[in-house]
Amino acid sequence: MERRPVHLAVYDTLADWETGHATAHLARAGYEIRTVGPTREPVTSIGGLRVQPDLTLDDVRPEDSSLLILPGADLWDAGDDLAPFARAARAFLDAGTPVAAICGATAGLAREGLLDDRAHTSAAPFYLAATGYQGAEHYVDADAVTDEVTDEGSGGVTGGRLVTAGPTEPVAFAREVFRLLGVYEGEVLDAWYRLFHDSDAEAYFVLQKAAAR
Repeated sequence: MERRPVHLAVYDTLADWETGHATAHLARAGYEIRTVGPTREPVTSIGGLRVQPDLTLDDVRPEDSSLLILPGADLWDAGDDLAPFARAARAFLDAGTPVAAICGATAGLAREGLLDDRAHTSAAPFYLAATGYQGAEHYVDADAVTDEVTDEGSGGVTGGRLVTAGPTEPVAFAREVFRLLGVYEGEVLDAWYRLFHDSDAEAYFVLQKAAAR
């Protein structure tokens, strides 16, 4: 079955290191990564990288996407310039299409009210509290969190729909994205995390064996 693209939001001051693990390994797994900007004009990351967006936010429909990734950026805390991306996240979640947000993007989701009733994490509880959101009781002190969508009819979990992480956890963020999309599972997912987060050389051989199968 053909996989729908993964859409990566790009905007000025984006934290270019936060999503690299996720997008690199998603691309290796066969996902097309399409960048989405406010306009088609190039944007510049915190690291000085210039990115030419493939699409504008108005071009993207949730039903055409596997996932929307929102990286952190200084602009998330500097005004309302990125609020349209938080509103797009609402449209994706309402349509059942997953969203993954890291660093300042979590504050954008908080301002949009998307964390008021979903399990989530971020840089620190006080960072999100400053947004005035109502979801403090759902804050989880963890490296990355996937909120689970529960099917009330069956009483079971049908799948994750929102991934959040703080700015120091790009590897854990990627781990939850891979789990969400089924890219890696079980011992392979654990080995991937141990290799890239803990530099565990033994984990490499688990991944090598999995790749050979």
